[in-house]
Amino acid sequence: MATVNIRRDVTDPFYRYKMEKLQAKVEGKGNGIKTVVVNLDSVAKSLSRPPAYLIKYFGFELGAQANAKPTDERWIINGSHDAPKLQDYLDGFISKFVLCKKCKNPETDVSIKDEKITLDCKACGQRSDVDPRLKLSTFIVRNNPKGGKKDKKKTRRERQKERSANGEQETSPGDSNNSENGDDVDEAPEAGSDDEMTRQAQAIEAEVEIKDDEWAVDVSEEAVKARAKELPSDLKRALVIEDVDDEGADGPSSYEQLGSWIVETAAEKGGVTNVTDVEIYLKAKEFGIESKHKTCAVLAQSIFDEKIAKQVEGRAGLLKKMISSERHEKAFLGGTERFVGQDHPALVAQIPAILLGYYQNDIVSEETLKAWGAKTSKKYVDIATSKKIHKAAKPFIEWLESAESDEEDSDEESE
Repeated sequence: MATVNIRRDVTDPFYRYKMEKLQAKVEGKGNGIKTVVVNLDSVAKSLSRPPAYLIKYFGFELGAQANAKPTDERWIINGSHDAPKLQDYLDGFISKFVLCKKCKNPETDVSIKDEKITLDCKACGQRSDVDPRLKLSTFIVRNNPKGGKKDKKKTRRERQKERSANGEQETSPGDSNNSENGDDVDEAPEAGSDDEMTRQAQAIEAEVEIKDDEWAVDVSEEAVKARAKELPSDLKRALVIEDVDDEGADGPSSYEQLGSWIVETAAEKGGVTNVTDVEIYLKAKEFGIESKHKTCAVLAQSIFDEKIAKQVEGRAGLLKKMISSERHEKAFLGGTERFVGQDHPALVAQIPAILLGYYQNDIVSEETLKAWGAKTSKKYVDIATSKKIHKAAKPFIEWLESAESDEEDSDEESE
């Protein structure tokens, strides 16, 4: 699924905040013609707003009837409207009802009090008022849920932030149960913080300006294929991704070529940590696989070495840009299983530290980690190796699960 920056005026390909492009399908004819916004739920989720807000905004701007309470999750606007036009209108919604008025960051929550709508920015702390004269403002105020239980339980990360604010501490799975790996679980600055993301973005922007003729490696198709053929057979097998897009093509697949290039460049530069994120991203883009989920499996197997637990934070900027869906997250975890279980079995004991790094740096979501921990698979490694890895990961998964039970206990005490 194609994605765009939430702020389309930002052209940086490494911009953190992204959403799917709007997809619209026109149905019917004559007076019964209508437009179905196919992926409105996904786009609304990326903006942290109810889809009803978006569909009503389109209706008000287009002067067309729009159903804000569909029974079949089909978000419909009367009339014929193409996706590019709706995407342009969506920019207006984002500017008025999502972006912080101070830092222009989309990390805002809607707060409604005394029929006044306020955007609370989680990035800079600014509280911005929404123009009450807008038609959608009236709709939001009138449809403000009164009381009731919270929409969702707090995640482990949210509970950590609350406890940190109160001066409390919470142990992680690497603090006690994995003392032998304690050196690999370093305290890191909040990966999603504005300062950290700004630092990473500035560093990446500076590197992107490197001229093409400064790359020292011959990247021609013939050279890449020749180098791939010279790689050890066990490395070739390690980088094979099942059901690749160019299966059956003559020579190594694009995924094999990317993995081979990373491994060889690392050897030339004296270590994989010397291969920059920008180089890796541009190479994946050259092969046309920068947005493919299978690329994430290759990255998990090729951009780290034996010190993976300490290297995760340094690769977070690249990984968060290339892992854009649950499917990407699952492929990345699968590649990690192969990297640890097949290529570096001595690292199995460090799985909790590695997964903690993925979680703390917002690379893999809590929900995906829990789902992965609940089921072994033979897609990337044999079932025995998968079971061994999942057994080692159990303390970390239990730590994540404990957030749910803690929340339930807290709710019961407050009632």
